[in-house]
Amino acid sequence: MRTLVSPLALRTPRGRIVYWTVLTVTVICFTGAFVFPLYWMVTGALKSPDELAQIPPSFFPKSFDFHVYADAWEQLQLGVFLKNTALYAGGAWLFTLAVDVTAAYALSKLRPVLGKLVLGAMLATLMIPPMVLLLPTYLVAKDLPILHADLLNTPWAIWLPAAANGFFVFLLKRFFDSIPKELLEAAEIDGASPLRILWSIVLPVSRPIIGVVSILSVVTVWKDFVWPLLVLPETDKMSISVGIASLSAQMPQNVLIASLVIASLPTILVFFVFQRSIMAGLTAGSLKG
Repeated sequence: MRTLVSPLALRTPRGRIVYWTVLTVTVICFTGAFVFPLYWMVTGALKSPDELAQIPPSFFPKSFDFHVYADAWEQLQLGVFLKNTALYAGGAWLFTLAVDVTAAYALSKLRPVLGKLVLGAMLATLMIPPMVLLLPTYLVAKDLPILHADLLNTPWAIWLPAAANGFFVFLLKRFFDSIPKELLEAAEIDGASPLRILWSIVLPVSRPIIGVVSILSVVTVWKDFVWPLLVLPETDKMSISVGIASLSAQMPQNVLIASLVIASLPTILVFFVFQRSIMAGLTAGSLKG
């Protein structure tokens, strides 16, 4: 197997030095590119408005006054916005699992008529820019077909669109395809129904990919801005991102940055706690056999 640098060259003292130098520089550069914005946000909240306006900017705050975070919590009503966002994210997570897991299971194991056509149509929606779908989705939320219900300013305006996710269906289907069919056939011989097989066999062995879908669905709703801005115009119903943006003009810049730090903490903690599940779920099901 030919590579850019031969294994023989890497075994030489000069080759090892060059290899580790390039690897170290690359890791440091990529780590800095991802970590520096977080550092700048956290330290920016600790600076005074004058320090933030200073040119050239300072890399370290002159004093560490953490009261700015308490001011941000009180002045921007972050408790209300965080509670709203947790409600929207939690409901979207439940609906996403209920809809996408069952759809992926049906397409993978039940093999319905025109199943490939349905899957192709779902994947085709991924090629459409999200902004193009905003208007038709808003009109549907404004006047739900058949029921003629107005979903604006209700959690349903967030929950129902979040559940219809072609990418999650494809991700789950790929994992379900890797489950040995002999396992399911044995359950069928024992008299298990398709729903029983899904609940007792498929879901327990699919924890890695379900964990990934759960985390992605929660983070997507948590950080979304445009859609909640359209369907949740009332102040007491706003999500955290929309609420901060609506009050940003009235707040000092350091208080605003502190609110952004607080809003970012839940998703950062979720990633660090479940990063092993994320990595395992993204690679699970990629190889069969």
